[in-house]
Amino acid sequence: MDSDDQPTGGNIPEHSEPGAAIPSRRRMLALGAVGVSAALTIRPAFAQTAVSVMNCQIPVPDASGAGKYIDKNGKLVAPGTKGAFPGAPRPFTGEEVKRAFGGQSLPGTSYDQSQAYLQYIRRLRAGQSGFTCYASIQMPR
Repeated sequence: MDSDDQPTGGNIPEHSEPGAAIPSRRRMLALGAVGVSAALTIRPAFAQTAVSVMNCQIPVPDASGAGKYIDKNGKLVAPGTKGAFPGAPRPFTGEEVKRAFGGQSLPGTSYDQSQAYLQYIRRLRAGQSGFTCYASIQMPR
């Protein structure tokens, strides 16, 4: 090794173990380069995840509730129940749902219908279609 690669004598802390290796400058620079490389590799993965979360879909209701209506509390009820709404004609994207949680109505819905659908989405549980998408929207970034 070059003399530039070896650490200078400097002060060695008293609590260091005798014979403990002190990394060379070259080794420290290499470790720093690996850290930067890892950060540059992970960032695009986060960006891709964010895009996929916004494009995921939440059916209202899911296939097991097909044909049922959704009441103002987000519960599935029999078709024709007073004050309840038929299911959405298409699934909503994560981006649409996120905006609706921020105060906008879901696309193609009235205010009351949107609120009922959002209540249904809030009640989703693991195993139901759309749950993973909903959970992803709730995660802080």
